[in-house]
Amino acid sequence: MSSFFRALVLLALLGSCGSREFTAPRDLENACNILSERPEYRRAFKRVEDRYGVPMPALMAIIYQESKFIGNNRPPHQFALGVIPIGRQSSATGYSQALDGTWDEYVVATGNRRAKREDIHDATDFMGWYMTATVRETGVQMTDVRNQYLAYHDGRSGFMRGTWRSKDWLIRVASDVEARALRYDTQLRACRKR
Repeated sequence: MSSFFRALVLLALLGSCGSREFTAPRDLENACNILSERPEYRRAFKRVEDRYGVPMPALMAIIYQESKFIGNNRPPHQFALGVIPIGRQSSATGYSQALDGTWDEYVVATGNRRAKREDIHDATDFMGWYMTATVRETGVQMTDVRNQYLAYHDGRSGFMRGTWRSKDWLIRVASDVEARALRYDTQLRACRKR
């Protein structure tokens, strides 16, 4: 019985070593505080900025909107008759809220079979890859945060068809994302000078 107990303790210990912190940073309103609390975010954002040309504030603003920096964030469940769970609203998950099909395209295109949406480095690389394709396919510049977000949310083909035009709420959200990116940019410039 004691060997069983030891094995159980060892398994619990190993499981805790592999766990990740999926909670959001404490102060999501300040880009400098986010990066100070989570240095691995800065490394991930910088890598995507260097590799794909996605401005760090734009990346941060979109992640804020999509997942509030919660690594294992998922859409809420839907309920039939208000009480019977029938699944989630979509397959989106992780920092980037990438859908299963789009994530699968990314994995095939990059050959990164070990990529996980719950990993900040993989999620941001996905976003850089996706936004680069948006530039190529739609002509929306990387610095045009509002339209990049609209294409991110509705998909590139939906963006090109203008599906977002009938969604007043989405247009407001895209403007909020753009404003947050500008605010994060101002904050990041200030903390870099310190």
